[in-house]
Amino acid sequence: MARLFARTRATSRDEALVRSLYEEHGKALLAYAVRLTGDRAAAEDVVQETLVRAWRHADNLMSKEGSVRAWLFTVAKNLIVDKVRAKAARPAEVAETPAAVAVAGDHSQRVVDSMSVLAAIEGLSEEHRTVLMEIYFRDRSVAETAQELGIAPGTVKSRSHYALRALRATMAGRAALEGTPA
Repeated sequence: MARLFARTRATSRDEALVRSLYEEHGKALLAYAVRLTGDRAAAEDVVQETLVRAWRHADNLMSKEGSVRAWLFTVAKNLIVDKVRAKAARPAEVAETPAAVAVAGDHSQRVVDSMSVLAAIEGLSEEHRTVLMEIYFRDRSVAETAQELGIAPGTVKSRSHYALRALRATMAGRAALEGTPA
C-alpha cells in the first residue's frame, strides 16, 4: 500500500512537472517546432511527444544540471530529424484512386493494343512505314528524316500525313470490329 501511495504521489508530481513545463516552455517549443517542420499540426505532435518524454524522464529532468529548456528543444529537434529520416527511408505513399486503377489496368490489354498498332504499321507501304519509324520511333525531325532517307522535307511531311491517316483508319476499323472506341 505504501508503494502504491508513493507511486501515486510521484505520478501526480510528474504530471505537475509536465504542466509547468508546458506553461513555461510550450509556446516557445511550439514556435520552434513549427519553424523546423513548416506544419503546425506536425509541430503540435512534436511538442506533445517531447512532453511525454519529459514525463517519462521526470526524475532525470529534476536531478539534471543544465537547462531544462535546452533539453526540451534538443528532444524536439531529434524527434523532427527522426521523422524526416523515417519519411525519406520509405517510399512515398500514393493514394489509389479508381482512375489510377483504370490506368494501371490489365497488362494484357496493353499487349493487345501494342500488337494491334504493330500490325497496323506493318500494313502500311514501305515508304510510309519508314517515315513513321524515323520520325516517331527514332525521334528525328522532318529535316533529319529527309536527310537520312534522301528525300525532300515536303515528301517526308506528305508521307507521314498519309501514313497517320491510314493508321487511324485501320485502328478505327479494328475498334469497330471489336466493339471498342478507337
